[in-house]
Amino acid sequence: MGRKRRVWSPDHFYHISARGNRRDLLFQDEKDFQAFSHILTSLYETTLFETASYCFMTNHYHIQIRSPYTPISQLMAHINKKYATYFNSRYNLTGHVFENRYYGEPIKGMTGHLKVSRYIHLNPVEANIVKDPSLYRWSSYPTLLSPNPHYNETPYFNPDLLLNIFQGTKLEKQSKYSRLVEKENSKSWHLLI
Repeated sequence: MGRKRRVWSPDHFYHISARGNRRDLLFQDEKDFQAFSHILTSLYETTLFETASYCFMTNHYHIQIRSPYTPISQLMAHINKKYATYFNSRYNLTGHVFENRYYGEPIKGMTGHLKVSRYIHLNPVEANIVKDPSLYRWSSYPTLLSPNPHYNETPYFNPDLLLNIFQGTKLEKQSKYSRLVEKENSKSWHLLI
């Protein structure tokens, strides 16, 4: 019996996650994080997709992504295969790098969009790596809050996909999103928008 076919809707964002095989490290040092980001950048240069948030942890990653023309399964096959080839080559290994196929769920509605991005951005805090999510380098959160973001470092990430949910100036939008991520109870989210 084959695997269940994944459903793809070009209008939906998806919460994508993949974990290292046996929960082993996917990213052992800065070079590994940079290689993964480079794979996303290279793919972005040839394939249209949008990333609303991301976080690369040591043994897994999360991406909030939408692709209007290419099925998510094709994007993820490319990303994971390229990274597995890099990883096995660098560490002189063979076999599986990822535990299973990637996790992928469509995100429904604006509230879902915000909840997933909040979950993604709080991953390093929940893992006790940092106390403040803006201090974690391998996340979109610091760029999203930056007054002068360096988009050329992560061209596949567009902070406006989340910030434009909110009303106000860019600074006001950033402040509202920051409050939602770091302090707010989800029952009061509608007050921030």
